Amino acid sequence: MSDARNQFLARLAKKARELDNTRLLSAAMEKHYRSDNPNIAVVEDPLADLVDMVSFNQYIGWYDGLPEKADKVSWEIKYNKPVFVSEFGGDAKQGYHGDVNTIFTEEFQENLYRKSLGMLDKIDGFVGTSPWILADFRSPRRQLNGIQNDYNRKGIFSNEGVKKKSFFVLKSFYDQKEKQTPQ
Repeated sequence: MSDARNQFLARLAKKARELDNTRLLSAAMEKHYRSDNPNIAVVEDPLADLVDMVSFNQYIGWYDGLPEKADKVSWEIKYNKPVFVSEFGGDAKQGYHGDVNTIFTEEFQENLYRKSLGMLDKIDGFVGTSPWILADFRSPRRQLNGIQNDYNRKGIFSNEGVKKKSFFVLKSFYDQKEKQTPQ
């Protein structure tokens, strides 16, 4: 975060509203852990004043500790706006199986989704999330032979369109949400 970043994004938000003020505006905001309690994640970003909903990317269990960390983390978000988690997830090669502690397996990703969604669902104002990403895609920086083979494997579908176990976790989560929504 810097003044230059904040000024640039404020101009961008203003322009977006000028072009189409009927759409909700959001952005992936900065977050950090409280210095007095590493189990409290804080979303604190001046960008929140410019957008309609609070969004952020979170990769607890993939880039940030193991999936079990999600059982301990709570979120502090001071803005009175809907909260939408713009990215979450972790890699799994479709068809690669093992226990929940073996990274790149469908079982690891499935467990990561269960833990992440359980944590996110406890956030005050939480309205939804989007996995990163729908389908595996080419990424030349992903060079783990036999697993990545130049693909980002965070999709809930393989690059060939096959549903991974994480797809069914996310589907079940949203099916439950639909049942809880008043008609």
